Amino acid sequence: MAFENNGSAREDAPSRRRAPRRRRKVCVFCGKDNVIDYKDAAKLRKYISERGKILPRRVTGNCAKHQRAVTLAVKRARHLAILPYVED
Repeated sequence: MAFENNGSAREDAPSRRRAPRRRRKVCVFCGKDNVIDYKDAAKLRKYISERGKILPRRVTGNCAKHQRAVTLAVKRARHLAILPYVED
């Protein structure tokens, strides 16, 4: 054999630790009287990235139902020129 492996490569490598698990985010709109409105630009800006893209569920923490509603509200606000399509 060309190489002899006796397990020393693992001893030389730095030990890896798993990152602590992050708590799952809770949907802001569930269980409260928060209403998703396309006219409320300040609330909708929280769900848009600095590049103007709609943030995904794993970032915002919304449930699927409310994420669809946020997406629809952002698209309506963009169409009515309340929100920009692209940030400067």
